[in-house]
Amino acid sequence: MELLANQIFWTAILANFLAQTLKLFLYYLLEGHFQWERFLETGGMPSSHSATVSALAMGVGFQEGFGSALFAVAAVFALVVMYDATGIRRAAGLHAQLLNQLVQELQKVLEKGPAPEPLKELLGHTYLEVLVGALLGALVAFVSFHLFPAA
Repeated sequence: MELLANQIFWTAILANFLAQTLKLFLYYLLEGHFQWERFLETGGMPSSHSATVSALAMGVGFQEGFGSALFAVAAVFALVVMYDATGIRRAAGLHAQLLNQLVQELQKVLEKGPAPEPLKELLGHTYLEVLVGALLGALVAFVSFHLFPAA
């Protein structure tokens, strides 16, 4: 029952859900059709990881205080996640893209054998995608804790 009443938890979940839902509509506007699998994918605009950890940290700040040790832990955790999204995960996605191109070129030259399943390329985020996700998460937390204050 305590989990059901945990405003910080549900605020972070809501931020994630909203970010993933926004991806569906943004890519619909860009591509002209819904790609429902994008709802469960990583990468893209906005960063749902950034929205989630930003909402989590801001929720902790609103509830426990921005000078609390718990906020410091949540904020550092958020920064690590966002740094990882633009660094290691983005680099892995770029490597996957290059490897997929190399495999395609090799398949054309060899003209035989089944092509392996392509590697997933949309893993990380640009700085803008992370920034928008972080701002979305902060906004969700602000609305959650100011319009629906805990009892």
